Amino acid sequence: MLKQNLSQKQIHKLSPRQMQLMKLVQLPAMSFSQRIKEELENNPALEVDDGQNDVFDLENSPEDNLPEVEEREEAFELDDYIKDYIEEDPMSYRQMERKEDDSNDRYSLLSVHESLLEHLQKQIGLLDLKNETEELIARQIIGTIDDDGYFRREINDVIDDILFLYGLEVEHDVVEEILGKIQKLDPVGIGARDLQETLIIQLKANIAASSENLKQKELALKILEDYFEVFSKKHYKKIQKQLGISRDELKEAIDEILKLNPKPASGFALSNSVKSEYIIPDFIIENKGDELELRLNNSDVPDLHINDAYLNVLKTYKESGGKSGKSKKDKNTLMFIKQKIDSAKWFIDAIQQRQQTLYKTMYAILQFQYDYFLTGDRRRLKPMILKDIADITGLDISTISRVASAKYVQTEFGVKRLKEFFSESMVKQDGEQASTIEVKETLKNIIDSEDKQKPYSDDQLRKLLQERGFKVARRTIAKYRELMGISVGRLRKKI
Repeated sequence: MLKQNLSQKQIHKLSPRQMQLMKLVQLPAMSFSQRIKEELENNPALEVDDGQNDVFDLENSPEDNLPEVEEREEAFELDDYIKDYIEEDPMSYRQMERKEDDSNDRYSLLSVHESLLEHLQKQIGLLDLKNETEELIARQIIGTIDDDGYFRREINDVIDDILFLYGLEVEHDVVEEILGKIQKLDPVGIGARDLQETLIIQLKANIAASSENLKQKELALKILEDYFEVFSKKHYKKIQKQLGISRDELKEAIDEILKLNPKPASGFALSNSVKSEYIIPDFIIENKGDELELRLNNSDVPDLHINDAYLNVLKTYKESGGKSGKSKKDKNTLMFIKQKIDSAKWFIDAIQQRQQTLYKTMYAILQFQYDYFLTGDRRRLKPMILKDIADITGLDISTISRVASAKYVQTEFGVKRLKEFFSESMVKQDGEQASTIEVKETLKNIIDSEDKQKPYSDDQLRKLLQERGFKVARRTIAKYRELMGISVGRLRKKI
């Protein structure tokens, strides 16, 4: 049965411009620079203040591009509008501080490398192929090799693809033979179907190329071919027993295996992009005699102002007493100018608000984590959540979240992501609060200093942390290990 209820709710909705401002706040340095370029291209009333202002030619603007104005009286008072813009200082955005060494704050944006696909395609002529069909098969195989350098598809899948795309039936043995030829191309180990195969290919190539350490290499090859699963689980004593070798002999063979590359394509650009992007920090913190100085990285943010040509048109209109704006074309032109100036004025104001919000937020983080930024010791990071910074700055938690998202800060200890400074807290056995970051760093230090022949189990790590005042469950230890990319004790074992 349907019922009608009357309820009253208070809902806060952001205006379209407020939402646009929030989007600007969220943008990292590189994206923000691109957003400014887009606005400059789309709005002729906005320009970079370089001392040589280009005049926008209103007379040559197509009438089709001007908004139509109805014959009724406009909703705004044009004289009041003109007065606001002429009598006040023209709106502009300038950096609060331009340092002579601003150019040094620029960072490498792109590094161009040859892709793996391009590198392999250049070598097709070395494969000694018999006909165009075999070349087509080779190109099909090369096109399916992934970014790590592996051929992870089934031979039958390649056969089906060739039949579907080109209407050609090819034999399984032919495809297998061409794959074997591709596996001899550079880089060594390319086109393998799994880790075991790529290591074997690389080791065989090493043996063929040099007789140095031949005995160790041959033993390593036997381990890879016949005992790979046992080796991958680091059951070294079992390998010693089954092969009847000493511990030193096993260690020398494993050293040969560790020289091999598990990802033969690691030196090439990803197939979906030839460009490798580097991080541009949004903030820069410098240590000036044990005092920390914070500044925004404004190297790619130009000084902006409203085009003087637009303001001059309004001045001319006012000086003529409104006589020059009687025709429909003049009204359309004035409306167009108003819209563009409004948009430019808002964008300049939005940039100022964005920069103020970013600086205010980062300054609060700097003060909260001052000991860390002074020393670089991650164990001195205090527990800090979004609400802590929101309370300090008076900003909304959602705004703090947007600032922290995808932003980086340049410190003397390297470029750090803002999200790294936020962590939950836990109570130590002595009643003091500690951040989860401090726990992770302590855990990492314990693992780094362990005896690699007898690495700690998660339960032993739990006990060692407890001795240092951190009461952490064993499953939490496992969680922290995985987050830091650290294997279980058995896989950390070294002979």
